[in-house]
Order: sequence, then structure tokens, then C-alpha cells
Amino acid sequence: MTDSIVKLTASPHVRSDDSTVKIMWSVVLSLLPVIAASIWFFGPSAFFVLLASTAGCLVTERLFGSHRGSLADGSAMITGLLLGLTLPPGFPLWMAFLGGVFGMAFGKIIFGGLGQNIFNPALVGRAFLQAAFPVAITTWPAKSGQWWSLQGDNFALPFMSPVVDTATAATPLGHLKFGDDSVVTPVIDLFLGTTGGSLGETSALLILLGGIYLAYRGHLNWHIPLSIFVTTFAVSGLFFALGISQFPPLFMLFSGGMMLGAFYMATDMVTSPLSNKGCWLFGFGIGFLVVIIRIWGGLPEGMMYAILLMNALVPFINRATQPRPFGSVSKKQEEAPK
Repeated sequence: MTDSIVKLTASPHVRSDDSTVKIMWSVVLSLLPVIAASIWFFGPSAFFVLLASTAGCLVTERLFGSHRGSLADGSAMITGLLLGLTLPPGFPLWMAFLGGVFGMAFGKIIFGGLGQNIFNPALVGRAFLQAAFPVAITTWPAKSGQWWSLQGDNFALPFMSPVVDTATAATPLGHLKFGDDSVVTPVIDLFLGTTGGSLGETSALLILLGGIYLAYRGHLNWHIPLSIFVTTFAVSGLFFALGISQFPPLFMLFSGGMMLGAFYMATDMVTSPLSNKGCWLFGFGIGFLVVIIRIWGGLPEGMMYAILLMNALVPFINRATQPRPFGSVSKKQEEAPK
């Protein structure tokens, strides 16, 4: 009797060529244009800040990670790059390194490593830096016009107060919130990145292209960024029309860390909901919180806190939106009289 042509294997029978390693390095690849733009706009300081934050993540993963030195999955690299992109170009390098260490240790490793964390590690690192060094992280050196000149005091000694001997300038969000609310940065400047701010605020266009690439590859759930943008535009537009907010809806979408957070941090597969319905709720919550924090909060930006707060609610969102298993009986059917 000849062998059967039917090949019997253990489940799951539907397989994909994608793997954790491929997805992680695909995200890194999509970030390269954003990184290149940050270096183009801010000079060597952008490179040094990104290098320091990434080094902090890689060293911590190497020493304390679950695989004790396995860096091939690319998760530590992504965390370091995303953290660096949330920092100003003049940020002291030792602080950026410390943020990478804290983000990896308390945002990922302490929960058990890759796939076990409940908060986005890069945002955990930035939240730590926001609390520990509020002055340094909100100091934005004005562009000097000389590409080779350093921004701020990148090479300040550890635990010494950095000395900023250059002129400073507010970000578009900070200027509109705390400065002259009659002057709004043109949307085209925000879209192209010709403004001051964090490294990841360089170009909404390049971040958008990177997000579309990841969505096309199936490496992010497009429901999350779309729900964030729809909610942010609708809620901010309503408040702007009522005269409650000074932020126009398009300005709200393209300013600050909205694009970077929506495409690269809120879509983290580990810390976002499992179902599409849950992703819509997750995105609605982030968009609403961003608008509330930007309008009434003490800081001009609210993307970091909005994502972290919604990360904490993901287990409850998953429980509420968990689909009924195929063939099972619903609770109403169980309680219905026979």
C-alpha cells in the first residue's frame, strides 16, 4: 500500500512566513527614513541621542534579558530607537542611556521578557525621564543653522546640571498652548517636519509612509491608528468649533508625537487588544485622552500618558470584546427557558 498524499501534522495548520524576528526588524526598517530625517534636521545630536538610548536598551537586554544575551529578535533595538525619537535633540546622552535602561528593565524584563509586558517599554522609559528630568526633557534648543553644531548639552556629565548655551524655542504644541495662541504653525510645516520638537516629530509624512508599509505587510492593526485619528479629529474639531480649544483639528493630528505614537507605539502587538472591536475601543480611548490632556493638562503633549493609560485597560478590553467561540452557547441562550 502506497503512502497517502495527505500530510498529517499537529495544529495549527494555517501557517505564516512571518515570525517575531521578521516583524521586529521590519519595524526597524520602516523607522530608518524617520531616523534619517531626524539626523538631517537636527544634525549629529540626533544620532548621538538615538545611539545612547538604544545602547541603554541593548546593554540591559544583554545583561538581564530572559535569553541572557539574545538580541537577535530586535525588540531591544526598537525600544531604544522609539525612546530616542521621543526625546529632544539637545538631551544629555547619559539621561538617554538611563532612560533606555529603565524602559527595558521596568517596562519589559520585570514582567518576564518579550511578549509578557503590559506597558510599552519605550514609553515607560520616557515617562521615567519625564518625571526624573522634567527641565531637560522640555528644553528645546533653537536650530542654529549649522548642521555640525550640537544641540544643547549632549555631553553633560552624569548627575550634573546641563548648561544650555544656545537659544531655546518652544515646540509648535507648546507655543500654541503657552505662547501666542493666535499664531498656529502651518500644517505643511508639521507634515514635512520643518519645525522644532522631539526627534520623532520631524516628519509626519515619513511616519505615515512607514505606517502604511507596516499595515500593508500586516505588521500592525490599522484599526488602531485610524480610530485614534478619527477620534482626535472629531473631538478636537468639536471643542475648537465651540471655542473651548485653541487647537485646530488638523494641527492636533500632525503636531507632537501623534503620528509616531499612533503608528509605532499604540500598535505594539503585546500591549494592544486582540480583537478588531477591542482595537477600535483602544484607539477611541487614546484619541479622546490626547485631546483632553493637550487642552487641559499641565503639559502640551499627552500621547505618552494616553497610550500608557489605555495599555493598563487592555486586559479589560480583551475580556469585554472576546468573541464567542464557534459552536458555543451564549449566556442568554443558557438562561432562556426551555
